[in-house]
Amino acid sequence: MKKIIFYSYLKCSTCRKAAKWLDKKDLKYQIIDIVKDPPLINYLNLALEQYSEDKKKIFNTRGKVFKSINPDIYSLSREEIIQLLLSDGKLIKRPFLVYEEEKVILGFNEIEYAKQFM
Repeated sequence: MKKIIFYSYLKCSTCRKAAKWLDKKDLKYQIIDIVKDPPLINYLNLALEQYSEDKKKIFNTRGKVFKSINPDIYSLSREEIIQLLLSDGKLIKRPFLVYEEEKVILGFNEIEYAKQFM
């Protein structure tokens, strides 16, 4: 069975849509509250590698927390980005899905999910 770790936020409608999609496809996943338990450092590093072209994609740029601090992501080192993301789970783009511990999918795009899981 494929291992899926699903970092989600209860009040996030996009997270609920993604979970509903996974449920409909009978995919089993471990759900973790992204605010109480942000993704592990190795998962954040994996996301930074995958989204190295645009590190801003890892951030929930529409969220209040991001807008209140408005960080200049491109001037931050990898370590500073990770510390910032770990400081508040609401800064992280969600849902944050880890697949087989080797791929991270940020947000919910039905086409991308279908490509990955079908």
